[in-house]
Parts: sequence; C-alpha cells; structure tokens
Amino acid sequence: MNQLVFDDAAARQIEILYAIGDARRRRGLVRAALAAAPGERVLDVGCGPGFYCAELVEEVGPSGHVTGLDGSPAMLALAERRCAGRPNVELRAADATALPVPDAGFDAALSVQVLEYVADVDAALRELHRALRPGGRLVVWDVDWATLSLGGDEALGAAVRRAWDEHLAHPSLPRTLAPRLRAAGFADVRAQAHAFATAEEDPETYGSSLVPFIGAFVAGRAGVTEDRAQAWLDEQRALGERGAFYFACTQFCFSATRPA
Repeated sequence: MNQLVFDDAAARQIEILYAIGDARRRRGLVRAALAAAPGERVLDVGCGPGFYCAELVEEVGPSGHVTGLDGSPAMLALAERRCAGRPNVELRAADATALPVPDAGFDAALSVQVLEYVADVDAALRELHRALRPGGRLVVWDVDWATLSLGGDEALGAAVRRAWDEHLAHPSLPRTLAPRLRAAGFADVRAQAHAFATAEEDPETYGSSLVPFIGAFVAGRAGVTEDRAQAWLDEQRALGERGAFYFACTQFCFSATRPA
C-alpha cells in the first residue's frame, strides 16, 4: 500500500481544500471543542498549511503561544508563509510518534485528520499525553471513510472507495479512538459526529472539492485503471451538471483531558 504523500503538489491541493467553506466550518467546530484561552500554550500536531496555527494564535493572544509540528517540508513552508510575522507561533518538523517538545509543556493540543495517516496511533497518543500538562485538553478529529457515500454507478463507486482507502493507514480510525485514548491515559473521552454532505456540486463543499483529489489518487490502484478513474470523474461531473451530485461522509471530533 502506498499512502498519500504530502509533497509540494499535494500540499498546494490541501491548502486550496482547507480554504473552502466546509473547511472553515470544520475549523470552527475544532476551535470550539478546544476552547483555547488567552495566555495558553497550544500544540498542533500535523499542522499542515498552518490554518489552525494562524487562527489559534489570535485566540491565545500575545501572552500565549502556538507550536505547529508537521512531517512534510512542503506543508511547513506553507504554514511559515501563513504565520509570518507572528512571533508567538513556532513551526517545526516532527514525526507524530516522537514530538520534539517538553513534558507537560502545553495547556491544549489538537490533531486534525492526521492520526488516520499514522501507522502507530497508540505511540502518537502517548506522545500527546506526555506533551500536555495535567488537566490539559486534547482534540482529535478524524474521518470514518467507511461512511463515504457517492452518487452514480454503484459498482464503479465501490471500486473507487476501495482504492481511496489506500491513501491512509486507518480508514476507520474513529471506531477505535476512544479505547485508544483511554489506554494512553486520557480521561473524559467524548465523541461528536459531524456529517459533511452535499446534494449539489458546490466548490465550497468538502465533497465537491475532494472529488478531483480522489480521482487523481485512485488511478492505477486496487484495480481502478486510469480509464476507470477518468470515467468516474466524468460521471461525477455529469451528475453535477444535471443536479444529481451526491457526497456524504461522517467526521468525528474526539475530546479528552490528561487527568490532573
């Protein structure tokens, strides 16, 4: 299995995707769950192009601090541009299973659609637990890709979904996140489900923006030839043109605390 690689091209695509309306809605949900306060130190594991860092630094204010970590140099370059001029934002290269941060150094931490790409999720959760102070708060957001539903030919769509599962390590991570969080030492573990669905081809929606990304990835994987991938993309475009486009998936927001 060859997972999605976050190189320059993929990073730019992700940056575009994170600017749409549904992505802004998701960031609002994440920030509300995290509830960062002025003066707090916040850790963003898998900060990507830096949207959360740039927004959270406004919430913690000049007396607070945001540290963003990511394993992709391309993502960090985008984050550095987005957060330029903010002295209380630090961006560093890191693996989610070996965080270069001190013990108990943060009041809150988040990891949004990151752990589903990490092979050793339990090690990453232990590192997040270590990085938080006693009483510190954690928000983890991931997608259960088994909930992905698409309009169009069912057989072709099923093949595309199977191939798309290869883009990450854990297609249905939310199903096991609660016990994993508890095993890592977290308490007050809670989950909220958020549907991202659209019945029209609207570029501001998660589904419409993700379709080209899916089509490009699945070509040549799991029996989906380039011709079949293009046929699926053409079908999705045709569905949109006649008002029959459909996309839905469920995303999960987990919150937890390190016991005081």
